[in-house]
Amino acid sequence: MSLTGSVWLIIVAAFIAANLPFVSQRWLIAGPVALAGKPLIGRLGELIFLYLVVGGLALLLERRAGQIAPQGWEFYAITGTMFLTFAFPGFVYRYLLRRHG
Repeated sequence: MSLTGSVWLIIVAAFIAANLPFVSQRWLIAGPVALAGKPLIGRLGELIFLYLVVGGLALLLERRAGQIAPQGWEFYAITGTMFLTFAFPGFVYRYLLRRHG
């Protein structure tokens, strides 16, 4: 896979993973259904876990491409806020979209 393809794979995976906690009532997408609905803190916990999973995938792809670049706190601050920005459509769907019926 080319470097450009790896970058786009990570971006698409991050967008999908950031929205999964908000569109599913299951714990960690494949677990048991939360009967009373998942609380917001549970969804945020899943969001952090999926951020780490996508970061692991990115690290794996970077390792396959060559030498891993050292990262400081700035890198994690930017990728974390980008992941939260990617989660905005799912948050709007779950909490702000008015349901009729």
